[in-house]
Amino acid sequence: MSTLPAYRWRLAPDGLATRRQLRARGLRPGGQDVAAQLERPRRRRGPLVAYLYRIDLALPVRPMTPAKWEALAKANAARRACPACRRDAGYVIPASLGTCVSCAGPGA
Repeated sequence: MSTLPAYRWRLAPDGLATRRQLRARGLRPGGQDVAAQLERPRRRRGPLVAYLYRIDLALPVRPMTPAKWEALAKANAARRACPACRRDAGYVIPASLGTCVSCAGPGA
């Protein structure tokens, strides 16, 4: 087992990027192994770690197909549907409430 090179926060060399940074460029890791890690110090619970990937090995993001768009729309609609009154709340129902605000009652 080899150890990954670790860089301090904001000191990673050029040519490496996190998943989010790759996505902002329209890229994805594409099955490559993690090249390094980025560590951000925290006072409690140890450092926060982000994995870095090589930009030159990254692949373009796959385009969304009509079936994927439809599945995503259904999933988002299910997150807005209140299980108590069966209506579309118009917003994503928070897991802490479990129902829409009107069904949760005055204390919500």
